[in-house]
Amino acid sequence: MYTASSVFLQTLADVGITHAFVNWGSDHPGILEDLERQRVENGRTALKIVTCPNEMVALSAAQGYAQVCGKPAAVIVHVDVGTQAMAGAIHNVDRGQTPVLIYAGASPFSMHREHEGARNEFIMWMQDIPDQAAIVRQYMRNTTQLHSGKDMPSVIRRSLQIATSEPKGPVYLWARREVMEAHINPDEIRGALNAKVWPAVSPAALSPSAVSTISSALLSAKAPLIITSYLGRNKNAVPVLMELSLLLAIPVALSCPSAVNIPSSFPNTSVVTYLWKGTHHPGLETADVILVINSDTPWIPENTAPNADARIFVIDGGDVLKKTFGYNHSTNAEMVCSADAEVALKQIVGGVKDADEKAHEAGLTRTLGGELIQQRAASLAADHSRRVRELDIEEDTWPAASADGSPTLRAPNVIGVLRKAIQEATPSRGANVLILNEGISNYHIVWDHMRSDAPGSHLTSGGSSLGWSLGAAIGAMLAEEAHPEAAHDLVAVIVGDGSFLFCVPSSTYWMAQRQKTPYLTIVLNNGGWKSPKISMLGVHPSGHGSAARGDRLSVGFGPVCPDYSQLAVAASGGWAWGRRVGLGEDGTKEKIENVFREALRVVLQEKRCAIIDCVIDAI
Repeated sequence: MYTASSVFLQTLADVGITHAFVNWGSDHPGILEDLERQRVENGRTALKIVTCPNEMVALSAAQGYAQVCGKPAAVIVHVDVGTQAMAGAIHNVDRGQTPVLIYAGASPFSMHREHEGARNEFIMWMQDIPDQAAIVRQYMRNTTQLHSGKDMPSVIRRSLQIATSEPKGPVYLWARREVMEAHINPDEIRGALNAKVWPAVSPAALSPSAVSTISSALLSAKAPLIITSYLGRNKNAVPVLMELSLLLAIPVALSCPSAVNIPSSFPNTSVVTYLWKGTHHPGLETADVILVINSDTPWIPENTAPNADARIFVIDGGDVLKKTFGYNHSTNAEMVCSADAEVALKQIVGGVKDADEKAHEAGLTRTLGGELIQQRAASLAADHSRRVRELDIEEDTWPAASADGSPTLRAPNVIGVLRKAIQEATPSRGANVLILNEGISNYHIVWDHMRSDAPGSHLTSGGSSLGWSLGAAIGAMLAEEAHPEAAHDLVAVIVGDGSFLFCVPSSTYWMAQRQKTPYLTIVLNNGGWKSPKISMLGVHPSGHGSAARGDRLSVGFGPVCPDYSQLAVAASGGWAWGRRVGLGEDGTKEKIENVFREALRVVLQEKRCAIIDCVIDAI
């Protein structure tokens, strides 16, 4: 029997989707039946079906999958309630510009057996809401109701075309149960099934006038600055950014990065900032030309802003005006351009060289290679070396143990030990390792101290909803399995204790065991939610709460915190390995180094998940 569900699944496979992260419900009989038909007739299903006991984990796994291999996965959830249960992951795939195809069924529209799949369970009345797609519409690139199996091949292709075009993101399809149960004659839709994949929109370029204006401004600048956040989502854009930065000795500031935009070891790499007051790039206020490329928030005006005379140019390949942001602060830009970062940077590099050559032909002194650029390059290299020395000192300065055994360990100590242990344990000496960073209040510390160089080797969700990293690790490893060219020696999650709980460890570690996706988890356990306390201090720096500890403020998890490592062990049925460090004698450097070595051995040799709960100085 061939149904609309058969068409749906076959089309997903035909357009290149390999994985479906699923949470089944009463709206999916046709899909479940066709999957079993495939197993009986073909010995396997065309899609790899990944069972996900939690919907947010399912979508986070699909996000991690696409972030690693660049290709969308499918997520299948249950009517309105499953749509809601994807929760903050919906925000993350939107703001992180990650292509995903989401499908949800819907309550049947008939109740007297007029159609196969008519209502036969009490929940189908309660779940028939007025506008199911409204739950997610404002986060989606497109929402579509599937009305017939006969046009599904075209509708799915169009949806994926939208999802994979800039700004990339999620699409949402839904259908009533009767639609998915309808019998289809495959001969009637053979042409539609055999259609080609519809291509994404080709990357856009800068106009000639924009190339000329931006190139001339950068060439003549005395104190230029480049700011980016997610240029590195396209790995090919990174070397072009490096070329422009070297050509003119321009510092590159990383504002709330979600990818490796430029190697940490590159001498022109400047600060990683999450824009707290006093942490912006030190040259922001004095820069005379600023190029903002692929950044949602290059600075916070209340904290630090460019000077009024600075020439500012903004380039973004997606939503350059940030139309989906309720309010986006003005950058006072001279020019705002919708163009692909890789394409635009190549144009600007060429434009700078052409402008310099024309000046030389006109009898003027060349700027490229001149004294000013040499001075800037030397200054940038010296600043970079100084920052590396400061990071080394932070990592190697271990606090004395407290008399009462309370935690004194700091995040830089933990990350420094982790980086060195990974270098010691992996074949690439840490060069080919994937870091999934959900450190939140320690975001910048993880970026600074992991010192990631390779494009694609360090990621965040790109959004602000916590609970992405553990599911994303599973999706990342499944992407590596399906696309060996994207494989890493190790996948390591670095996550705060609050975020760890948002990740639904009861589901994620069961899934990791089921899918055999062994990864390392480092929990930076500061005893609660530090970020809300930081936010309070930002508004009330000397108020009543300024001297209060986390537990009193109700942002702390003490005095009895969960044993995070053993949550993972229990969820995996004993398959995962877990330890806690940081308290008393378990907080010494030697002890932590030994535990990290053992954890890496478990992941790399025994192929099991390892979780280290690192108790650091409390909020």
